[in-house]
Amino acid sequence: MGAGTILVVEDDPDINALLTKIVAREGFQAVPAFSGTEALLQVERATFDLVLLDMMLPGMDGPGFVGQVRERGVRTPIVVVSAKASTSDKVDMLKLGADDYVTKPFDPDEVAARIHAVLRRAGSASPGPAASSSDLDETYAHRDLRLDVARRRVTLGDAEVALTAHEFDILHVLIREPDKVFSRERLYELVWKSGYYGEENAVNVHMSNIRKKLAAAGAQDEYVKTVWGIGFKLA
Repeated sequence: MGAGTILVVEDDPDINALLTKIVAREGFQAVPAFSGTEALLQVERATFDLVLLDMMLPGMDGPGFVGQVRERGVRTPIVVVSAKASTSDKVDMLKLGADDYVTKPFDPDEVAARIHAVLRRAGSASPGPAASSSDLDETYAHRDLRLDVARRRVTLGDAEVALTAHEFDILHVLIREPDKVFSRERLYELVWKSGYYGEENAVNVHMSNIRKKLAAAGAQDEYVKTVWGIGFKLA
């Protein structure tokens, strides 16, 4: 497999389809697998950038898969997505060699953010919907705000701002053209990469979260401005 390919290991067809959709939305190619043994065969045959892994699987369970993969020296990042929510389950999987752990029911944006964070730690380029290959090396600055595209990292002064994948991509769109006003419709099309069907609330919620996180990081003034009746721009 080429760069940007994620193996989705989940035996529930609906959850597998949802995870596959999240992976595709974030700019990656998804390869589904429905058992631990099938996933192990996939890893033996191809190279993946990351594995999304359920714990309770037919054939070979999640812990068995992680153990087998790590024993063979495969360092592919693994994010566990499981209904098992106990601290001991999380600690055991991380000790086995998993890189992160998300509990079900999960928020799609959280899964996306964990994917990008794990890939960033692993040193892989993490393609986002708003990023093109030509600007992956770019760093943008606006007042005290800095955005590093390749690392998908945002800082305000000396403080790092932890954004979800969509929040990062919204800010990326705005900071590339700081004087331009973007409508909610245009932001949705650029960030979610799909047609706009009146989902202005999704954009509003993400804007509100960005503002809260910038304020928590020490922003004294407004960084995202609402242009009433039109949309948003950097302040």
